[in-house]
Amino acid sequence: MTGDSTDDVSVRDHPAVHRFEVWVGDERAGFTRYDDRGGGVVAFTHTEVDPRFEHRGLAGRLISEALDAARERGWKVLPECPYVRAHLAKHPEAVDLVPEAKRAAFGL
Repeated sequence: MTGDSTDDVSVRDHPAVHRFEVWVGDERAGFTRYDDRGGGVVAFTHTEVDPRFEHRGLAGRLISEALDAARERGWKVLPECPYVRAHLAKHPEAVDLVPEAKRAAFGL
């Protein structure tokens, strides 16, 4: 696989361990953890990509698809993870997922 290929990449929810995972083929390349805060609110608390898979855009794809899933499920998002927060800052179309009263606290 070349460094910029997105072939055979998938993002999957693994609710038993509260995380979305990005897979390249049959290898888990990274994940973003979420915690249910009740009332349809989830906090994304940590994102990690294995160093072997860095610089391929996988973290961005992971967060984009995780936020799409949050929207589909009607979740509100607390971006406690710095990477998720940075992603939202670069993609203002998704900031509406963060409760309006919480946006300033996250710099959004």
